[in-house]
Amino acid sequence: MNLPANFDELITEAEGLNLYKKLIVQLNKDLLYANIDLELDEETLPTSLKLVLQETVFHLIQEKFTNYLNLLYIVDVSEAKIRSLDGEDTMKLSEEVTFIILQRIWQKVWYKAKFS
Repeated sequence: MNLPANFDELITEAEGLNLYKKLIVQLNKDLLYANIDLELDEETLPTSLKLVLQETVFHLIQEKFTNYLNLLYIVDVSEAKIRSLDGEDTMKLSEEVTFIILQRIWQKVWYKAKFS
């Protein structure tokens, strides 16, 4: 599996394989497990998905860092990927982390669809 290089590629691939709704379902499941108070509707537009998730990640980084770390753990984001990011600009960091989270959730959804 080749991971999408950006958000638009990820969404295009998910929609092309009719897995976009499953992506949102898996995201909601992981957010629930991480005890994050956010549930997205399955009909959420990709732009809204990105914006809402990025705002949530930004808020977690700024005000609930332990919950942020818990979310990364639940989603199973690579620690090396997070460490490689520049943490100087929190807004840019939240955007990059949001994509990494969606990329990892996309992996879960893709593998589940491919092998089950």
